[in-house]
Amino acid sequence: MPEVPSFAVDDGFAYSVPDALGPVAVGTIVRIPLGGRKVRGFVTAVSDRNPQRSLRPLASVSGDLPVFDTKLLQTVRWAASHYVAPLATVLARTAPPNLPRTRASIALPDVPATEGHLAGWGRSQAENRRSRPRYVVTGGGYSDLVIPAVAPILAAERNAIIAVPTAEEATRFATDLRAVFGKRVLLVTSQMSAAVRTTAWSRTVANGGFVLIGTREIALWPAGDLAAAIVVEEGRRAFKSPRTPTIQVRDVLRRRAAVERFGLLFAGPVPTTEALAGGVEVERSAGRVWPLVEVVDRGEEPPGAGIVMERTRTAIGAAVRSGGRVFVLVPRRGYAPAFRCVRCRELRRCSECGASVDRDGMCRRCNAVLGPCSGCGGSRFEALGAGIGRVVDDLRRSFGNEVTPAEDGGAVRVGTERDLIGVSDLDLAVAVDADGPILAPHYRAEEDALRLLVRLALTVQRGRGKRCIVQTGDPRQPVIEALRSGVPFPFLDEVLAQRANTGFPPIGEVIAIEIAGAGNADAVLRSAAVDATVLGPAPGPIGERWLVQGADLHRTRILLRSAVQGLRDGGARVRVDADPIDL
Repeated sequence: MPEVPSFAVDDGFAYSVPDALGPVAVGTIVRIPLGGRKVRGFVTAVSDRNPQRSLRPLASVSGDLPVFDTKLLQTVRWAASHYVAPLATVLARTAPPNLPRTRASIALPDVPATEGHLAGWGRSQAENRRSRPRYVVTGGGYSDLVIPAVAPILAAERNAIIAVPTAEEATRFATDLRAVFGKRVLLVTSQMSAAVRTTAWSRTVANGGFVLIGTREIALWPAGDLAAAIVVEEGRRAFKSPRTPTIQVRDVLRRRAAVERFGLLFAGPVPTTEALAGGVEVERSAGRVWPLVEVVDRGEEPPGAGIVMERTRTAIGAAVRSGGRVFVLVPRRGYAPAFRCVRCRELRRCSECGASVDRDGMCRRCNAVLGPCSGCGGSRFEALGAGIGRVVDDLRRSFGNEVTPAEDGGAVRVGTERDLIGVSDLDLAVAVDADGPILAPHYRAEEDALRLLVRLALTVQRGRGKRCIVQTGDPRQPVIEALRSGVPFPFLDEVLAQRANTGFPPIGEVIAIEIAGAGNADAVLRSAAVDATVLGPAPGPIGERWLVQGADLHRTRILLRSAVQGLRDGGARVRVDADPIDL
């Protein structure tokens, strides 16, 4: 299989193996002649049968270790089909940055005896006893949760991988586990050098007794004698690749676990509907998953009262005077601000799809144009949200230089979702505009908003007077009710019921396709969509955007491969986003 990003080579080519190269195995990286040049390729099958025609020989073998085996190849083939990507592009995700080399063995420390309620699960995986994927619904303490699960696996000299959303969180996680397991813990993030990442890849593939911690790239890495994979907060956006192929870590590891027969464990406070619909075994303790949340109703304030309500401002002042730490969350870039009617203070949302509306009254999801307020007929609306700079300026009028952007580390820090990473033990956490993310223009908005607001609530330390405050223009919204309750399941059950009515994932399937530079794109896509509905085109980031929706898009995915290749061969730029987060 030549490493050429084209569907045209998905079936691969046959080559002979010169005696001087010795035997090759599935997954070996090779150099092969293709046209008038030599290119990198992967061995996807080996046969002892004599060919019926003369074959061109392999040019050389690269590296010491295969980068996949026949079982991992099954998952790669599934991923190439599901994400409508050339097989060679997905195969390349299994390889390290540099050529894999055999590494000298290192002395590993003994595995200490550890206790915890997941120790039994870890022993089952170490002994290769199959079990359903498990989801531990918890509000944090992931290191303490994972250590007893991993210990029996390492003691059996088998391997485990742990996928964490971001490089910073992976580093913190690895630090915690290294305090217990020492050199048995290998860390991989995109910020590390190619040599360091390749060394970690090679040690895990060739040896047992390691736990590999990393970000989304490790989902398709081979890991030797792999006993278990653990995913922390699988619903975070960082687990889905923004580039084609738009691989989702949760779904790839579910497929791998089924084929390779290793254990799969998820942990987090709010499971995705995709995880629940996939049939995970849910484990949760009685009571609340996250601490109490105080909801402040913006409907009680007069029009034009400002970004931060007086009740919230009083709480911030009390925390500052007592020397406490405060984090103020503003909607991240990309969220539309929420608006409300000045007269009746009703939130403004699209009557067609329920999404937020921009300043000019146009729905950001379906482009419907709204008229006056549906509640009172008013024509004046005010924004409820604001960016970091405006909120900092507003709060500084009350608290001076105690208020800073998150990166400057003041007593009152103002930041976005990105700045929540590593934040903990707060005295007060504030969401100044919960309605912005709840009304964001995509079908997962409410589910993602609950996950974000729960993350904010979990940054607050336990204790008297410590709290999370959420400002909203509509405290009756399902997300706000779920936030108050402290448990996600009734809300998620309702979301699943809604998805059943609309046909959106996980009940149905959706593929988003963006195309620039092709005049016939609409006709090409509609001819490939079998048993599916094609919506669009609409303006997109790189050109025009279509949605392909249906109960089962397997046949459409097959036809899209040749359609996409034809468009690209014609000079068009095409991006395929299978299972899109944003619509």
